[in-house]
Amino acid sequence: MRSLIITSGILVILTISYFFFAFQPSDQLQDKITYGVSFNTQYARELGLDWREVYNALLTDLNVKHVRLAAHWPMIEPEKDLYNWDELDYQIHMAQNHNADVILAVGRRLPRWPECHIPQWAQNLSWDDQKEEIKDQITHVVERYKNESNIIYWQVENEPFLTVFATEHCGELDKSFLKEEIALVRELDPTRPIVVTDSGNLGLWYNAYRLSDVFGTSVYLFLWNPDIGPFKSILPASYYRVKQNIMRFLFGKKPMLLIELSAEPWLLTPVIEASIETQYQRMSIDKFEQILNFAKETGFNRQYLWGAEWWYWLKKRGDNSFWEHGKELFL
Repeated sequence: MRSLIITSGILVILTISYFFFAFQPSDQLQDKITYGVSFNTQYARELGLDWREVYNALLTDLNVKHVRLAAHWPMIEPEKDLYNWDELDYQIHMAQNHNADVILAVGRRLPRWPECHIPQWAQNLSWDDQKEEIKDQITHVVERYKNESNIIYWQVENEPFLTVFATEHCGELDKSFLKEEIALVRELDPTRPIVVTDSGNLGLWYNAYRLSDVFGTSVYLFLWNPDIGPFKSILPASYYRVKQNIMRFLFGKKPMLLIELSAEPWLLTPVIEASIETQYQRMSIDKFEQILNFAKETGFNRQYLWGAEWWYWLKKRGDNSFWEHGKELFL
């Protein structure tokens, strides 16, 4: 009986706390959302696209003014101490030419599967040796681009506290090393804020929030699991507002971004290996609209869409519905 009373009391406290934080006023809840996109060279290539063509279309046809880019380690240092800047130079300078600002993500764990991107030459290094190489490549990236005026934030790693995902590629989180990476970027460029991200659906946020100058999170509304199949997240939009208000209450106010708003099909195989019917089942225009409407209620006034490369791939196949629908967001 006593344990039942204690449990009931805890549930009452949690319920009251939820509604208290859910209805706190939010200066982020606005009618006008500022949209950006995450762009990934590797993903464009996986789709069989010319990544320059896709990227140029984002900036010119969609008129995107806010872009998140990733300095994937295999892309920038395919061989030890031999750096390739072709892709990032082009992307950053092209964004600048079109008055688009950039969030540049650095580190080992960056957007897109397999989450932790490690060049072949570094894969068999000990963790201690790999850490030194990671710091070295971060240093090269930040030193090269810190004078580019359109870079507004550095993002260090991507959802590093999401330890239930991609552990076979990333291993256990080395939190002390994450702090080293952040400190290194701060030392190399003390003029720009640092973004640290955490999963919106699964993350607790407090670790990433405390380490960041700007906090970023993700929203996945339509998901898929091999055991239960496709499903829609049961989390309400207020869940994200509650978490924002709790973070501000506990750790102080700072900018927050919805840095990964999924608007592509959730697949466990590459897109080009999945049937078009399956893709449309997992992500339709109706679901796209549901995602946008849901995200408007989460309290984030800047939202970076995830999947524009897929929209362009569909466009090249004769279906421009997602591309045209996305275009309306950047008017």
